[in-house]
Amino acid sequence: MSDVRLAADTRAVARLTIARPLRKNAFDAALIAEITAAVGRVDRSTRAVVLQSEGDTFCAGADIEWMRGMAGYSLDENIADSTALAAMFRALYDLEMPLVARVQGAAIGGGAGLVAVADIAVASTDASFAFSETRLGILPAVVSPYVVRKIGPGRATALFATGSRIDAKRAHEIGLVERLVEPSDLDAAVGSVLDAIISGGPKAVNAAKRLVREVEGKHIDEIADLTVKRIAEIRVSHEGQEGLRAFLEKREPRW
Repeated sequence: MSDVRLAADTRAVARLTIARPLRKNAFDAALIAEITAAVGRVDRSTRAVVLQSEGDTFCAGADIEWMRGMAGYSLDENIADSTALAAMFRALYDLEMPLVARVQGAAIGGGAGLVAVADIAVASTDASFAFSETRLGILPAVVSPYVVRKIGPGRATALFATGSRIDAKRAHEIGLVERLVEPSDLDAAVGSVLDAIISGGPKAVNAAKRLVREVEGKHIDEIADLTVKRIAEIRVSHEGQEGLRAFLEKREPRW
C-alpha cells in the first residue's frame, strides 16, 4: 500500500498526503520516490496543491532505520541517494501552481525543508521546526537553497549551525510560516488560503508565482522590460479581459 496519496477535488485543488504516521511521516528511499512520482502526476489545470500528512507529526525528517542502513554507504551511493532527495524537492519547487503546506506537529530536517519549499505554509501553534542535521554530524545541504530563499542567509545560518528547535511563533516571525493558527482552526485556515487562490485568475495566479522567481535578486534595470511585458501580455489575454469586464460590470469573473 502506498504511503503517498494524491487526490483532486471539484475545485481542482490537489492534496498530496504523506500517509506514514506510524513512522512520523519520515523519509526513506521509497517515500522520496513516491512523493516525486506523485508530484509528476499533478494535472497542469490544478489550481493549487496542498502538501499535508497524517498523524500528529508533519514530517520527522529521515527515518531512523533508513539512516541506519545508510551508515555504510559509499560516497557514490550517498550521492545517488542525495540526488533522489534533491529531485523530490526540486519537483515540488517547480510546480506551476501554488504549493500550500498544512503543518501540524513537528517538522524536522527534511520535514522543515518541505515547509521551506512551499509557497505558503499554514501551521498550527503546536508545530515546531528544526534543521538538526549538524547534531548528527551532517548538513541540511539539499534543503538549503529553499531555506535561504525563504528566511534569508542570517537566519538560515543560525538555525543550521545550532540545530535548535524553534516553535511555531518564531517560525512565523522569521517567515518560514506564512499563517499561524490554533490547531482546531488549521483546516479552516488552509481552506481560506485556497479560497483566496481560487478567487484569482488561474493563469494570473501561476504567472504571479513565476514572476516572483523572475525578479528575485535582480536589479530593477535588469527586469524593467520583463515586468512591462508580463503585465501587457496578461492584460490582453482572455483571462485579463474577463477579469476587467467582471470588475467593471460588478460581477464575479467566469473562470
